[in-house]
Amino acid sequence: MLAEEALLEALNSTPVMDGVPHDLWAEDPALDQWAARHGGRGGPAERTWLRTARDALQLVVRGESGPESLAACVAGARKVPRLTAEGLDWVLEVEAERRSAVELVLAWAAVERELPGRLRPCANSDCRLFLVDHSRANTARWCSMKTCGNRLKARRHHERQRRTEGGPGAA
Repeated sequence: MLAEEALLEALNSTPVMDGVPHDLWAEDPALDQWAARHGGRGGPAERTWLRTARDALQLVVRGESGPESLAACVAGARKVPRLTAEGLDWVLEVEAERRSAVELVLAWAAVERELPGRLRPCANSDCRLFLVDHSRANTARWCSMKTCGNRLKARRHHERQRRTEGGPGAA
């Protein structure tokens, strides 16, 4: 799902690398390139709306704010039906500089509707990435088993070993 991929790219644009938080959208040319890859045009107004939508969506997905915090991003946007030779299409009507931001919010809403409870932050508290859990059991906890999952499992294993060997933290 293309919209889901764009949503995850946006949400995951503030990773922690080598213990330091980074914003992959901090530089205007990088964000303009991202916007262009996803149908945008770039430019100051579009960048502002994209950063605003991304930041608000991160807070919503983390449960730190409610969906109402997305209201400014979608205010005045509307989908209008249009009949074509192929059938019915829904056309998004919104200013060009807000289109990409509105599409991110719509992608979030679609994931929430189609995969309720499966868009979540990584369970590693040191990580700032997000995932959409497509597993049958809905049990995915980490953005990546290779990195976050493996690190947390290794950390727990070492803590258990220390306790059983009488090391620091032994009971």
